[in-house]
Amino acid sequence: MRVIGLMSGTSCDAVDAAACDLVQGPADGALHLIPLGMVSEPYPEPLRAELAEALPPARTTLADVCRLDTRIGQAFGRIAVRADRELCCGRAELVASHGQTVYHWAAGGQVHGTLQLGEPAWIAEATGRTVVSGFRPRDVAAGGQGAPLVGLVDLMLLRGRPGVPAALNIGGIANVTVVPRRADPVAFDTGPGNALIDAAVRELSAGRLAYDEDGALAAAGRVHEGLLRRMLEEPYYRLPAPRTTGRELFHEGYLRSHLAEFAQLPPQDLVATLTRLTARTVADALRPLGATEVFASGGGVRNPVLTAMLRAELAGTPLRTTDELGLPAAAKEAYAFAVLGYLTLHGLPGNAPGCTGAVGPRVLGSITPGRRPLRLPGPPPVAPRSLAVRADGADVRTCASP
Repeated sequence: MRVIGLMSGTSCDAVDAAACDLVQGPADGALHLIPLGMVSEPYPEPLRAELAEALPPARTTLADVCRLDTRIGQAFGRIAVRADRELCCGRAELVASHGQTVYHWAAGGQVHGTLQLGEPAWIAEATGRTVVSGFRPRDVAAGGQGAPLVGLVDLMLLRGRPGVPAALNIGGIANVTVVPRRADPVAFDTGPGNALIDAAVRELSAGRLAYDEDGALAAAGRVHEGLLRRMLEEPYYRLPAPRTTGRELFHEGYLRSHLAEFAQLPPQDLVATLTRLTARTVADALRPLGATEVFASGGGVRNPVLTAMLRAELAGTPLRTTDELGLPAAAKEAYAFAVLGYLTLHGLPGNAPGCTGAVGPRVLGSITPGRRPLRLPGPPPVAPRSLAVRADGADVRTCASP
């Protein structure tokens, strides 16, 4: 099955579309993924600004939510059409859309609800393809955290590796999946990935810059140990797994409240401190779990200062990228949702209850039919337990029209 996975993370800056062929192995029960490439487009600036103005802790209206749901859905539909044309030669069979998370209702260590915008009807109408969307709510309804949902795909990808492998994604929020040798797997959000760094850069540049490109500001600064200690007192870091968080906690106002008790810091020192905070909290989360290797993905891996700090904090534990597993670090999350969409269409669970805290495995998401009559495939004889990434497929990126 040829599938397009659509993803926009908590940085709320762009939509990624990754295409792949997924083939169930008849003998080994593995799901074989053949990457076909990725395309990415930033949100149109008016939409990005409207989205930023509506995110917590800002107040918004139902009219704003309706407009955002439509415009985000249209943006997802446009890039899905492009991915089908440029990566799939117009032969995509399924689109799996994560949507844009705008609120994750977490309180008292429990998630009570979650909201992703990007109406799938716009994607189905634009592409003519069946769309699977709304993955998180079913896990939440079953008592889970609804995040990180890629935990099941991480388990499939890492299962069988020696030692205690871990997957790390550094988006706006950082999350990990760890596969211990003699214990159940665990997955959770460690805390801010790029969220606070980006918030500081936006504020310091009066909105002219969206992020610390190549870690240039952090590289020019020095970590303020007092501010770092103060920020490490955040109670979230001591909650037991599974736990999840988002921009509902780590936002511009959160950052301002912590800066209030300190004299004005040089901009580069503030960014260096926040970069160290991300590296420290990730390493502190992984250390007790005994990770022996870490495979990183997400936008954070493009920041050389962050990755250097993370290597130092991990103190000898190898830090690699998912490229070594066959999945480009920038596209890994989009590929993961392509896999989850495939599982849903085949009637297979897409959550890992031990990772999210759900009471059991659940088939995730809702299905929006495309232009053709909806015919669901039957489940495979054996549910896939592992994910094998193969690079032997034809490079179909040459099929784009001139």
